[in-house]
Amino acid sequence: MPSDQDAGQTPDGESGSGTSAEPESGGVGGSVSEDAEPTSQPASSDDAAASAPSGRDDEENSGDGPGLDATAELDAADAEGPGSEAAKPAAVPAPAGEAEAAGQDADEDGSSESAESTPSGTGTRIDDAARTAPAKGKESADAKSDAAAGEAAPKRAVDQPTAVFKAPRRPSVDQPTTALKVPPAPRSKPEPKAEPSKPEPKADVPRSSTFVPLRADDVRNPAEVKSQAAAPAAATPSAPASLTEAERTKQQPMPPLPPLDLLAELTNTPPPPQTPVRTVFRRIKIWTPLVLLLLVVFAVVQAVRPLPNPSLALSAEPTFTFKGGPLSLPWPDEGQGAVEVEGVGSIGTYGAQQPAPIASVAKTMTAYVILRDHPISGKEVGQKITVDQQAEDESKNDDESTAQISMGQQFTEKQMLQLLMIPSGNNAARLLARWDSKSEAEFVKKMNDAAKDLGMTNSTYTDPSGLKATTVSTPQDQLKLAKAVMQNDVFRDIVNTTMTTIPGIDGNIRNNNDKALLLDGVGGIKTGSSTPAGGNLLWSANVEVDGKVRRIVGITMGAQKAAILNDKLDLAIDYSIKVIQAAQAGVTSATVVKKGDVVGYVDNGLGGRTAVIATKDLKAVGWGGLKVEIALSDSGKTLPHSAKAGAVVGQVSVGTGTGKVTAPVALQQDLMEPGLGDKLTRLG
Repeated sequence: MPSDQDAGQTPDGESGSGTSAEPESGGVGGSVSEDAEPTSQPASSDDAAASAPSGRDDEENSGDGPGLDATAELDAADAEGPGSEAAKPAAVPAPAGEAEAAGQDADEDGSSESAESTPSGTGTRIDDAARTAPAKGKESADAKSDAAAGEAAPKRAVDQPTAVFKAPRRPSVDQPTTALKVPPAPRSKPEPKAEPSKPEPKADVPRSSTFVPLRADDVRNPAEVKSQAAAPAAATPSAPASLTEAERTKQQPMPPLPPLDLLAELTNTPPPPQTPVRTVFRRIKIWTPLVLLLLVVFAVVQAVRPLPNPSLALSAEPTFTFKGGPLSLPWPDEGQGAVEVEGVGSIGTYGAQQPAPIASVAKTMTAYVILRDHPISGKEVGQKITVDQQAEDESKNDDESTAQISMGQQFTEKQMLQLLMIPSGNNAARLLARWDSKSEAEFVKKMNDAAKDLGMTNSTYTDPSGLKATTVSTPQDQLKLAKAVMQNDVFRDIVNTTMTTIPGIDGNIRNNNDKALLLDGVGGIKTGSSTPAGGNLLWSANVEVDGKVRRIVGITMGAQKAAILNDKLDLAIDYSIKVIQAAQAGVTSATVVKKGDVVGYVDNGLGGRTAVIATKDLKAVGWGGLKVEIALSDSGKTLPHSAKAGAVVGQVSVGTGTGKVTAPVALQQDLMEPGLGDKLTRLG
């Protein structure tokens, strides 16, 4: 039987099928020149479709992997002959490890049938017996090294078709060199440095948000994976472009997803269903940072805001009631009237308290307007006033009270006020009105304006003397006027005079109220009598309380229980004297605040309070049953934010008006400036 070497030669020394001493072909059975690069031609689509199923079936049945498919292709090529297209080897060689394993099995059998099974012109081929025989014995050292080198090769993709040819194996060390002639391996050129490849455009595949699990047929066969790992990197065929594109686009790109859906996509776990509890926790997670941020902003704003101004507040009772029953005064059984302690309050009233004619009591408003527009005090006497003819003519009227003055006489302002208030001259009132204003009517308007300014809302003046019955007022309104006009010392001096003399006037001038004025502490203001008005007396009296003189003012109106007009006036004076004496006896004093009593506190504006105490006893004027007001003030000074104990910060007062009494107040303990904690805990 001819040997393997002789079977492949022709008489002229050339190889009939591609095996010769000088290799020229890059196929499986032939040799390749050193300069020529192996060329590959992919199998047609029909051949690939026909070979793919058989290769997987053979691989699964035999356990030898892709080597069986390659042998079947070689047999088909031998049958067609060396010149046919089918005899050309495929571009993708079989893994070298499998080829060597198959060749080693053939060598170990040692039969010549292995050599004879290689037809002429096909190169080295593994016969069917060698392909189907199981591996025996241990692998050679070369096979192990080749397997190790194959592990470094890239793994074949799942969908990559099985290679149809196996690379020519190298003869083992113990195999005779005459049995198989292996062409030298082509000299590989150094590969150029790989440049960064541009990313290929992604296939226009519709995105899907659902998770696509792996199919069962995508999992590799362990035997296949092992055989591919054993193949050298150089022998691994490159996959066709269509299969590579399919492998690259098989994993669909994922669109942007919400966090929960993305987590479900990655973990193949659906997002948890929404429940009220989860909703509450989610809202807590969202709102908690916002609330904390607001708290931080609030704390910063509170810390840098300016301190509010401190203020004084009263902690004691706002009123004090004098002990004893209410003061009872001997009120007349006719007319109307009222009594009041100046600066303290009203002792009481009686009668209708309705507007009524006041007669010559109206001259009090005339004096008030003259002193307001032409003020004098102390020893001043004021301007000189010349008597006109009208004043002289009116002095001769017998039906009214007049002053005996003549035309051309000059009297000072004070003298004219004496003629007005002491003898109650009506002609003196009209002369003063014409001197002060252009006419009596204009002066009357001033009188009514002054009444409004004093709060005399129930009073109407129609003439300067009060002779007219249309000039009316009430007891309360007249007490308002009395308290105002009695502030002028010149006026007080005039009305308290029982008798006086004036140059140019014959005789002494007697006060019509001398009966009351002769009593201790009684001062007259003005009498008035007329048929419509009856007897009237606006009076004042003094009382000394705790070494200080207090003024009492009162009025008696409408005394009518007398036969003649002068008796009606005397009756009004008698009524007034009884009331004056009872009032003087009833007015007293009481200690409202004692030294060291806590009367209030300093509020720092942020909730902090520091007590203040009175620095001395405080007595108030009053009478039994009277309620007086207690107040605490800062005396117009700005309170400090901090101060030592004992510092005076204000005053406590009892009563109102001119009768108000006061005492300083001081800090009971140190006043501390508010700290950061006070700012954070108080919004005010």
